[in-house]
Amino acid sequence: MTGALWQLFFEGLWITVQLMIYSAALAAVVAFGIGLARTSRFWIVRFLSGCYVEFFRGTSALVLMFWLFFALPLLGWQLVGIWAGTLALGLSYGAYGSEIVRGAVQAVAPAQREAAIALSFSPWQRLQKVILPQAVPEMMPPFNNLLIELLKGTALASLLSIGELTFQAKLARLSTGQSAQIYGIILVLYFAVAFVLTRIMRVLERRAKASIGRAVPKGEGWFSRKLPVEKQGPEALATGGKP
Repeated sequence: MTGALWQLFFEGLWITVQLMIYSAALAAVVAFGIGLARTSRFWIVRFLSGCYVEFFRGTSALVLMFWLFFALPLLGWQLVGIWAGTLALGLSYGAYGSEIVRGAVQAVAPAQREAAIALSFSPWQRLQKVILPQAVPEMMPPFNNLLIELLKGTALASLLSIGELTFQAKLARLSTGQSAQIYGIILVLYFAVAFVLTRIMRVLERRAKASIGRAVPKGEGWFSRKLPVEKQGPEALATGGKP
């Protein structure tokens, strides 16, 4: 492997990270907007947001990417490849994320909502001060999985000739013929980025839980498989989780 090939890989990795960040930002906006709309008291809002979710969950992100890049110019709009990829991935993964938001918001105990109403909180205050602080920590693990899936989904953009990691690997393979070595390196690079993302999301999850008094015990590390005491059964509850 020459230095030029490594430079090619790192240039592709940088574009992959950019595409992931842009798509994740759009997906987060869509997820919270549509997810909260799915819990609206107005049926028309729930209906329209439900149509959005069903449409984008039921269509291929790759086909949507092709449509934005190749078909949209026929209507007078021309998008560069990276923005077509960002829109396709953000809109598609935002639809999946909206269900995570909806489920976490609806999982907040009704007593918490009733207490906020008793305190004369407005709907916005209830959402900001009571519901979201308790729902966000529950969203973090599934959002972590979704972010990793989004990272891997950026490889679809290689079909638009965007110079991300998979596209650069294809160029390197064509120039050297070393398929096993090149794709092995790409696998490791994807894993390294996913590993870093997981660590970051774990830190954010811990901070979100700590902000509402649900900090993870110090004895539970990042690689620990030990269940929380409340999930270990009645005997563990009686002994405080000690053997």
